[in-house]
Formats: sequence, structure tokens, C-alpha cells
Amino acid sequence: MKYFVILGFCAIVSCLGIALFWMMRQDFDPKNKNKRMAFALGMRVAISIFVFLCILFAWKLGYISPTGIREGQ
Repeated sequence: MKYFVILGFCAIVSCLGIALFWMMRQDFDPKNKNKRMAFALGMRVAISIFVFLCILFAWKLGYISPTGIREGQ
């Protein structure tokens, strides 16, 4: 399961990088540039939501458990 979370995080970062690439690229057609950048950012949001839901689902099924800092230690 931890590999799935790592893979999802890498997908989020790569979508952000793709959006940055399209934003910084000097393109002669600004309409296409904006569409590609918006699509890449939209994919980033969709992947982020999907990864969050998968983590929540894995927690509900017991595949992962929180290991936060305990009080008094």
C-alpha cells in the first residue's frame, strides 16, 4: 500500500510539473497553451482527490493505521 501512496504522490508532482511546463513555454497560440495547462492542473486535482480517497478507504479496511505521537512520551 505504501508503494501506491508513493506512486500517487509522484503522479501529483508530475502533473504539477507538466502544468508548469505549459505555463512557461513560449507558445504562439495562447488558447492551446491555456487549455493544456488547465487540463494538467485539473488532472493534478483529480489525482489528489483519488489518492486521498484511496488512503481513506485503506484506513477503513485496516490496511494502514495512524501511528501519531502519543501523549506523555
